[in-house]
Amino acid sequence: MKIHGFNTLTLLDYPGHIGAILFLGGCNFRCPFCQNAGLVLHPEQEPWVPEEEVFSCLKKRRGVLEGICISGGEPTLYNDLPQLVRQIKNLGYKVKIDTNGTNPAMLRHLHAEGLIDYIAMDIKSSKKNYGCASGINTFHLTPIEESVDFLMHSGIDYEFRTTVVQELHRDSDFEDIAIWLQGCRRYFLQAYQHSDQIISPGFHSHTYEKMESFAAILRKKIPLVDLRGIDKY
Repeated sequence: MKIHGFNTLTLLDYPGHIGAILFLGGCNFRCPFCQNAGLVLHPEQEPWVPEEEVFSCLKKRRGVLEGICISGGEPTLYNDLPQLVRQIKNLGYKVKIDTNGTNPAMLRHLHAEGLIDYIAMDIKSSKKNYGCASGINTFHLTPIEESVDFLMHSGIDYEFRTTVVQELHRDSDFEDIAIWLQGCRRYFLQAYQHSDQIISPGFHSHTYEKMESFAAILRKKIPLVDLRGIDKY
């Protein structure tokens, strides 16, 4: 498997753990606000890190690192993802997967094999606006709904999260999401961040106050809601 990025230290990507993060290429979404345009649109043109180099580093850093996050792109597109995770688990690490939730079968398989410790699933928007936020207007929500149901009832540790974009998200979206995900374990609102790798430039982030107002809507149905990537001052 080609690993297109390897951050050897992160304090943010695996909640509660000192970690590292691997980036895989390719995605079945085209979210216009995505910050990893190269990985999504042209992964074959992106540089990659040999697996041998990655695992050599992970072996040396045992006792320092605690968890490994596998992100993308969309990592669940790869049939050999379980093999990669198994190699990481054999080194004694916890493993977190970042996913858009379009492959619930892979999530169930990883869980059944005891290969996954934490899942962070993106919720792109309300059901009615999912196509716009995901960049796939003909997308059907069934696999997303299956993944949501799996996470909320499997016993695995998880979070839902939404990258909030001024041009794409309104109060009504979060009112609908609150009903949809009522009672979920934890939900994070992430502020949109501009980068040179945005698929469709021209978006903006909401103010801290507006983000808090969205969080207040969600807290009516979801007990633990917090903000990421935005400061009050």
